[in-house]
Amino acid sequence: MAEFFLELFSEEIPSGLQKNLRERLLLEFQNFFLGKSIKSKKSFSLSTPNRLILVFEGLDKEIKISSEEIRGPKVGAPDQALEGFIRSNKIKKKDLFKNKTEKGEFYFYKRKSQKLETQELLTLFIPKLLGSYQWKKSMKWGEFELKWGRPLKSILSVFEKKIISFKFHHINSSNSTFLDTNFEEKKKTFTDFKSYQKHLKKYGIIVDQNKRKEIIKREFTKILNKKKLKISESSQLLDEVVNLIDNPNVLLCNFDKKFLSIPQEILILTMETHQKYFPILDDKNHITNEFLIVTNKRDQKGFIRIGNERVVEARLNDAEFFWNKDKSQNLVKKVSELKYVNFFKGLGTYFDKVQRMRKLGGMISDELLISKEKVELSTSICKTDLTSDLVGEFPELQGVMGGYFSSYQGFDDEVSLAITEQYLPVGLNTKAPKKLFSIALSLTDKIDTLVGFYGVNEKPTSSKDPFALRRVGLGIIRMIIENKKDLKLRDLLSYSSNLFKNQGHDFINEDLSEELNIFFKDRFKYYLKEKQIRFDIIDATISTFSSNNLFSSFEKAKKLNKVINNKIGLDITSSYKRASNILNSEIKNSDIEITNTTDPGIFKSDFERNLYKKINEIKKYYSSINNDENYEESLSILAGAKKEIFEFFDNVKVNEENESLRKNRLELINMLCKTFQNFMNFQLLKANNE
Repeated sequence: MAEFFLELFSEEIPSGLQKNLRERLLLEFQNFFLGKSIKSKKSFSLSTPNRLILVFEGLDKEIKISSEEIRGPKVGAPDQALEGFIRSNKIKKKDLFKNKTEKGEFYFYKRKSQKLETQELLTLFIPKLLGSYQWKKSMKWGEFELKWGRPLKSILSVFEKKIISFKFHHINSSNSTFLDTNFEEKKKTFTDFKSYQKHLKKYGIIVDQNKRKEIIKREFTKILNKKKLKISESSQLLDEVVNLIDNPNVLLCNFDKKFLSIPQEILILTMETHQKYFPILDDKNHITNEFLIVTNKRDQKGFIRIGNERVVEARLNDAEFFWNKDKSQNLVKKVSELKYVNFFKGLGTYFDKVQRMRKLGGMISDELLISKEKVELSTSICKTDLTSDLVGEFPELQGVMGGYFSSYQGFDDEVSLAITEQYLPVGLNTKAPKKLFSIALSLTDKIDTLVGFYGVNEKPTSSKDPFALRRVGLGIIRMIIENKKDLKLRDLLSYSSNLFKNQGHDFINEDLSEELNIFFKDRFKYYLKEKQIRFDIIDATISTFSSNNLFSSFEKAKKLNKVINNKIGLDITSSYKRASNILNSEIKNSDIEITNTTDPGIFKSDFERNLYKKINEIKKYYSSINNDENYEESLSILAGAKKEIFEFFDNVKVNEENESLRKNRLELINMLCKTFQNFMNFQLLKANNE
């Protein structure tokens, strides 16, 4: 058993690229060894800003390949195919023989058993893999042809304490690496990972990102527990910082309390996004004037802390200036400035957008039964923060700052909150608006955006969605379902399209309505999957898709998914399947045409009459519920018909010789199936034994 150890040393690689490289290369090597039947006891990947490390422990030193008959092209195939087979397997034509199989006569050759050295395989595989790796962003440097995330300086490659010797572009592999990031002559030779890790630690380099993370979290806890405070929840930031340093040291810093008068979001964004610092919150989640930073060096003289505090102060001074300047500027008067801010090519300006939103918002307010005036006001001023210097400096805060400006200027709290939440939700598991005016504004904005981009054919493809329209669509679905509002989405989409046309925007997409329907059908299906609805229930739900009843469709799917494996669900599926299977079989094997007419006057048994009565009871129930359906009750009622259904099939001969009786019984079964389908298309459900 041997150890394989690889280090790629480069100039500093950004956090995101570093993580992708670490995970992808480990997977590729694991798949390579698996494909070659090379076993290992343990494997992992590590990284620092400058180093990518792969380690495999307990690897087989060699593998034995048994003799095997390898099938080639079919006899009579073009000569090129045969020549390619000979060439790829490094054999001669005389080594071939013919054999007949069930699929015809083929060329074969018998591969002899052989032993392959793992080191030899790695010698060929490593440069091939490195050459195939696709960076999201790459660069060239000097006179070299190599493209890499950042300039690659050396490759340390060792198997069983010996160098795996190969050349990758201008770099020859070795068993040595740089000991600092200045690429000076401070290099050292290593034959195993343990000594490598131990030696680098002496230089203050912790190669294991997980250990660095533990150190940071431990230091955070030590500082915060003393003060009974906490940091802003940002695991993403912590992961990013872990990949930016190789010797973490945590420092507590502070800024002038006067800056606490600035909206909290600005302070957090300044520190987290722009500086990679960790804001500290009190027990009420209010920001304090303290923050934590992670550095690569110990701050023995306090210079590092002072330097970072000065940087933050400079940034917050700018933020304070913009806040004081922007907060008092009249939002209503600033609406006209949106005429000079383009929304998108072919879709006009943001001024055009808010005019459309005012009218669309009015229609939505009617459906939600809320004040049209408030909705129209919020839509009119919701984009004015785009003209502010503050949002120009911090574009991530659009909407949020508009809410602050609105509140400061005395607008209604519901209006201010709606402006703040207009871009929510931004994902599947993020916060979604719950207040009616917030829902109205968010829906208005998203529908207008979606219709507009689809109208000019800027729609998502299978691999790309540059304008995050799938996220927009999912946000619309979430707000409708999670707020239990069966809005007439299809009508809203159509109205939105007309608003664009009324402004003179001619859409080039002639299939807009159909494509939007397909889009929402796909997004709804995705939403159901994420909610862990059974796949056949999803298919049954989607088969009768309508964007005007998303909430009711979801509730039906959810409730059925809940009971599908208990008595209610089993009774429903067994009843429907027995009925539909017999119906389909009889119709298929006869010339009888179903006309949706059942004549109770020619029933011959109580079993027919009882089933007919039960069906009409269910139909009466469905005709009485309108939009107030209790889905659990509906399922119970359908399950309750099992007795009459099974008694009918157990005692009544459907395939009656008398044609009129046979047709009438098939009509009765068809009536039963259609009644069940008032709830859902049960035809697409799988029985438990399927």
